Amino acid sequence: MTKQTYGSFEEFWPYYVAMHSKAATRWVHLAGSLTGLAVTGYGLARGRLRYAAALPAIGYGTAWPAHFLIEGNNPATFGHPAWSLRGDVRMIVTMLAGRDAELGEIAAKWLAENGRPGAADEAEDAAHT
Repeated sequence: MTKQTYGSFEEFWPYYVAMHSKAATRWVHLAGSLTGLAVTGYGLARGRLRYAAALPAIGYGTAWPAHFLIEGNNPATFGHPAWSLRGDVRMIVTMLAGRDAELGEIAAKWLAENGRPGAADEAEDAAHT
């Protein structure tokens, strides 16, 4: 799959949301991130620094399988780790503000304009088999 390139986070944001076009994917992200944050907070409050690993372990450990199993794509983190982390935070804040439908609209618009990432590569591969 060809890596998408972006000049700014604002340009990347609609792509990031499109990689989370299904509400179930977004809700798995939210649940994993909040659970990881809760476990990390609990551990740190108890003076157990090793619990800090819970946030990325639980957060990504739940989010990444959602991409493969629900969304049918690769996590944007693989190509854009820093912007994806920022995107996770923005997506979760948007959801907690009760604006999940807005994310669905952003995703639908991006996908309508750009298609599914990797679809052209898959079609080309299929043509050569």
